[in-house]
Amino acid sequence: MTGWLLVTAAAGFAVASSVLSATFGWPDILREPAPVVLAAFHDGGPSLVWTWFAVAWTYGLLAVPVLLLAAALGRPADPVLKAAGAIGAASALLSLIGFLRWVFVVPALATRWAGGDPVTRAAVEAAWTAQHQFGGALLGEHLGQVLAVAWSVTVSLVVLRSGVLPRWVGWSGLTASALYLLNQGEVLATAVPGFPVWELAGLLGSTTWGLWVAAVGGALLVRRPRRDASTGSIRAARQAGIRPAG
Repeated sequence: MTGWLLVTAAAGFAVASSVLSATFGWPDILREPAPVVLAAFHDGGPSLVWTWFAVAWTYGLLAVPVLLLAAALGRPADPVLKAAGAIGAASALLSLIGFLRWVFVVPALATRWAGGDPVTRAAVEAAWTAQHQFGGALLGEHLGQVLAVAWSVTVSLVVLRSGVLPRWVGWSGLTASALYLLNQGEVLATAVPGFPVWELAGLLGSTTWGLWVAAVGGALLVRRPRRDASTGSIRAARQAGIRPAG
């Protein structure tokens, strides 16, 4: 179940975000001035709102398999994986909040802006910028992404040290995490003008990270759980007609 949920969440988000990119110019439009974003959002109508709704919840679904991963790997009591699960779930929640503001906050602002006079538009643009920096840049893009990287790095290191999944899962996870972390340059540049930015970091980082999540799900689906030695011995003894002591 955990494997299928990881694959489903990654695939669902990829489809929904691709539709959003084609219809709204996401994520490039996020760095455009408020009037450009508000006008484009208003022109998108209800279908754009539902697209954002789909983007939000396909990503939010990721919290479930993240919390189940320790048990799926046969290490439910591992404190490192348990902590990583909490961090990953928090990341998904913060990103979900960032996405859902496009469903519950931005539509009202776009409507007021489209029908307002210059004074009203100026006020709405200021409100838009404030919520965009708080709900988008701070919660979703900074905290959400940094915690997501912390989760994937931790899982990758556990995989490399324990061998619960193939080693390529661990190495590819570290690579994807490093690329995804580089996107923080663009996020920090929204608050610190002149901060170094690598333009391709967002696309490469989010794409490789999403593919890695799907790969973890696939690796779980084909994984053969390790059988505990004592359990195997008892089963073999019973099959031989020997009653184990105790």
